[in-house]
Amino acid sequence: MAFNHNDHYHPLLTRQIPRGARRALDVGCGTGRFARTLAARGLDVDAVDPDKAVIDAATGQGIRYIHGDITTMELEPGRYDYISCLASLHHVPFDTVRALRAALAPGGVLAVLGCYRASAPSDYLFDLLAIPANAAMRLALIGRPAPEVDAPVTAPSMTSEEVRREAATLLPGVRIRRLLFWRYLLTFQAQ
Repeated sequence: MAFNHNDHYHPLLTRQIPRGARRALDVGCGTGRFARTLAARGLDVDAVDPDKAVIDAATGQGIRYIHGDITTMELEPGRYDYISCLASLHHVPFDTVRALRAALAPGGVLAVLGCYRASAPSDYLFDLLAIPANAAMRLALIGRPAPEVDAPVTAPSMTSEEVRREAATLLPGVRIRRLLFWRYLLTFQAQ
């Protein structure tokens, strides 16, 4: 399908880039669609993904693609002004955000477009609202080509409440906003 839930939120995620940002890390970059968006905005981008096939298919100028596991990588403290995770955080232990937080420069922003496991009535309400909106978006894009190579998909294990609780502990001052299309936006700014 041509409609990609994560791509739909690229404009929202780019609005989270702090003014004056120069270096970015895109975690779980897949074939580099969002990394290319960041590079087009003048950022020097490191893009990491554990799947060799998607890294091999990744393209884009001004991007350093890294085949690696973010949970075992040595990230330089204070290196990045912006770190993005698009539907990738649920593939690793949630406390990976500790290392990401440490890699943020002062004033840097961690932006997570995350997936959660529905469990609360409000989750199911949002799911119901997303179904017709999802169908409409897919119908509107009929005939457009789908990506040839896509990253592996994993179902999220954490509920939205668990994400909120863990994030509040690991990222003091974090903001979380529920989004349509089975996603949330988590933003954290380093002091």
